[in-house]
Amino acid sequence: MSLLSVESLTKLFGGLTALDKFNLQASAGEIVGIIGPNGSGKTTFFNVLTGMYVANGGEIYLEGVQGNLLTRKTHEIIACGISRTFQNQRPFNNLSVLENVMVGGHCKTKSGIFTALLALPGGRVEKRRLMDQALEVMGLFGDRLISMKDRPAWTLSYANRRRLEIARALVSRPKLLLLDEPTAGMNPAESMQMVDKILEINKKGVTVLVIEHDMNFIKKLCHRVVALDYGQKIVEGTFSEVRNHPKVIEAYLGKD
Repeated sequence: MSLLSVESLTKLFGGLTALDKFNLQASAGEIVGIIGPNGSGKTTFFNVLTGMYVANGGEIYLEGVQGNLLTRKTHEIIACGISRTFQNQRPFNNLSVLENVMVGGHCKTKSGIFTALLALPGGRVEKRRLMDQALEVMGLFGDRLISMKDRPAWTLSYANRRRLEIARALVSRPKLLLLDEPTAGMNPAESMQMVDKILEINKKGVTVLVIEHDMNFIKKLCHRVVALDYGQKIVEGTFSEVRNHPKVIEAYLGKD
């Protein structure tokens, strides 16, 4: 059985079909790359999958979770084991780096994230637990985040803000991690370092779906690749099979 099963997923924006009966299966432990030209529906898929957009049709099932995920709200989907990063960085600039990462564990708190962050009565134990979890996932990136943990998030470099996004997504202990252009703005060396980190995360049992335009990154990282165009899956397979497929070449370059 697949960890994630997406069946005939459809999303309309007025007269525009952003997702057109899109299907996807992801097995536990896989890293699946999602590619396609701008506007092909990649981020829309993540937004529907996480409850940020309401689908117009289709079904989504997650192993161990009863019923169609499309009936659930975003915080419920996170609690089911799905977490994500965003194409546009979204740090809380006035919180410290450590506090930003701790916010990612909000769905696991009983007293509420702000009670935990402020160490109000009833939240001290949860604050300690969240802090320990945050420091653990920050440690995946060596001292890049740990050394900055008490500084405001706005002081981070662009690349470190990307790392912050991933650390924050991991605090909730997801079984499925959605990464939306995790290397945008990074140089080639930083992108390859990110490949190593995502592989390390994957080895801990986290299944990964990743949207990325950097084809070398996708080639190095992904077990399987799915290509979209105009909201439809046009081909899937290994990187070589997909990248050299005539439909993918046409989607990126157009017809002669």
